[in-house]
Amino acid sequence: MLLFACGPTASRGPTDAITFDTAQRLGDFDFAATGDGRPHRWLVIDNDAGRGLAQIAPEPTEHRSAFAIYRPFSERDVHVSTRFITISGKTDQAAGLFVRFRSTDDYYAARANALENNVNLYRVVAGRREMIGSMDINVSGQAWHTLGIAAREDRLTVFFDGRELFVAVDRRFPGPSGQVGLWTHADSMTLFESLEIKSLD
Repeated sequence: MLLFACGPTASRGPTDAITFDTAQRLGDFDFAATGDGRPHRWLVIDNDAGRGLAQIAPEPTEHRSAFAIYRPFSERDVHVSTRFITISGKTDQAAGLFVRFRSTDDYYAARANALENNVNLYRVVAGRREMIGSMDINVSGQAWHTLGIAAREDRLTVFFDGRELFVAVDRRFPGPSGQVGLWTHADSMTLFESLEIKSLD
């Protein structure tokens, strides 16, 4: 199985490359969700497109976000990337990554959306989501893509399919560390093949 990464490669810190070809690594994750509805559930599943990690209890509401939080890592400056395919969703078809995560109400998230054909960057503070960067770009459903975000000091750089899309400057979370992981929204059924985490400290 190939692991794809995008964005900066130079780093003095460690790298953790996770592939979801088995459920072995799921013990390294905590799972959470916001909003009402049935309990969230993450599983490694097989699909016609391949095998990966998916949140299999989606809810068709704008208030629902689901998180796969990688427990062993917590740093402020980091590059995170994933390879994913969006499978279905009427309200949303989104794949996301988060960095500088403090709680389900406080974090940054990069989201690729196959219904809207864009990639957005959000700042979530006290549960309120604000878009701080965006680019319209073709995000084909039922096709594999890569998404990445690099957070270094007050600069957040977003990548898609190996291409740098935009940079946002934000100083909201100045603390020394934060967790990272995978994110989905509403009724998105998204398959994540991999997660690569690289410290930029």
